[in-house]
Amino acid sequence: MTKVLVSDPIDQAGIDILSQVAQVDLRTGLPPEQLREIIGDYDALMIRSGTTVTADIIEAADKLRIIGRAGVGVDNVDVPAATKRGVLVVNSPEGNTIAAAEHALALMLSLSRHVPHAHASTMAGGWDRKTYVGNELYKKKLGVVGLGKIGSHVARVATAMGMELLAYDPFVSPERAQQMQVKLLPLAELFAEADYITLHLPRTPDTENLVNAALLRTMKPTARLVNCARGGIVDEAALAEAVEQGVIAGAALDVYAKEPLAADSPLRTVRERLVLTPHLGASTTEAQENVAIDVAEQIRDVLLGLPARSAVNIPGLNAEVMEQLKPHLQLAETLGQLVSQLAGGAISELEVRLQGEFASHPTQPLVVAALKGMLSTALGDSINYVNASLEAKDRGIHVLEVKDAASRDYAGGSLQLSSRSSKGNHSVTGAVFADGELRVTSIDEFPVNVTPSRHMLFTRHRDMPGIIGQIGSVLGEHNVNIASMQVGRRIVRGDAVMVLSLDDPIPPSLLACVHAINGIQEAHPVTL
Repeated sequence: MTKVLVSDPIDQAGIDILSQVAQVDLRTGLPPEQLREIIGDYDALMIRSGTTVTADIIEAADKLRIIGRAGVGVDNVDVPAATKRGVLVVNSPEGNTIAAAEHALALMLSLSRHVPHAHASTMAGGWDRKTYVGNELYKKKLGVVGLGKIGSHVARVATAMGMELLAYDPFVSPERAQQMQVKLLPLAELFAEADYITLHLPRTPDTENLVNAALLRTMKPTARLVNCARGGIVDEAALAEAVEQGVIAGAALDVYAKEPLAADSPLRTVRERLVLTPHLGASTTEAQENVAIDVAEQIRDVLLGLPARSAVNIPGLNAEVMEQLKPHLQLAETLGQLVSQLAGGAISELEVRLQGEFASHPTQPLVVAALKGMLSTALGDSINYVNASLEAKDRGIHVLEVKDAASRDYAGGSLQLSSRSSKGNHSVTGAVFADGELRVTSIDEFPVNVTPSRHMLFTRHRDMPGIIGQIGSVLGEHNVNIASMQVGRRIVRGDAVMVLSLDDPIPPSLLACVHAINGIQEAHPVTL
């Protein structure tokens, strides 16, 4: 008999749907070792945030066909391990959207009118109207950092409330921003100009402690900050100090770097102008029911042999085909990450050109992999093979697919991504060599032969004596070690590109020194 294990509490509506096609066992709070022991008996696993599905658990799941996460993220599932075993992973990417957006707005209003503190004072017997004089949101400037589904909904509601909308999102085109009636700004300008700032970003290495003491000091002393996105984006000690010392007028948080919030957190010592809630963004009756129904329906459909609508790993490909395409998908994703970091601005158009043997492969997975890589620079783990195309469309990115079967530049063919953005056009080409190794074979039409590495530096410069030595000296002075170097040029003493593979990331101070070298036209640090 088909069996489904539900290892976290979910709404009864989800249980009822699963019961239509399978025996449902509700066993919550299982320790990892016990889950590993019993998972081999089940065809499907439904979880929320409490269960972590590791590679060893997936390895023990001989019958498992699908893992369903009743929520938006899947950071508690080893998706690559599931993909390798041919296990489908699904989630509910839109089930929490309204709940999270409304909670951000609720916190903004609570800050403006001192609702929590005025309530506590009144309940304690007070009637202190003078202390709790508030501010209106009408005609204030709201800075929305991240215009995904949640940030976009906040923007729509705030516009209806008469607020002026500013936004930062490196993957939203100016045309899309105009449609949404928002003004795109660099992050630093947004923080300096906004009266209220609401964060809607994933937590990635680039966004960790993004809002730090230095950025908080650029805000108006009357400005307020709201974070209902992910913990760790805000330096909590710096925020507590900024609120206490009046650097900013207030803040509201629903998410924290470590949850539950520690008893000795500096946030707990702030008595006024700070509102804290215990990760309630998705905690509405409607949201809990929506995500349970959404994921339960997908599990039911998969068990009946039907497709899932929100697969996080590649939909429509069986394990055999997926394994065959694996290096090509890795190349597409890597080139997507690379072209997005070279662009340095909002990409309005991406051309995906499949050349030679690449043109014989299924197009859609490669295009989606390229978009996933391109968008992951800003969106992190929240971007996947299912939502990449939708996120690109929402951001006004036009995608072109070109097949050029006649190209014979490499035996296995090649893949070229070309981007157009407000800061210029860039192209990157790569190939999969016979041994499965990925290579970047050209940058902006300059020939190179580079194996992608974690930390890289790309420059465009005049081909002139001494410039390579100067770059090496600057990196050495900053204790950044060069692992390898490649130079590509088309004509002697013309323009050239240089690709450095580094042992360490490039700090901003070092990048400024590289830009200052005579002959350097562009310098782009890249993290893959």
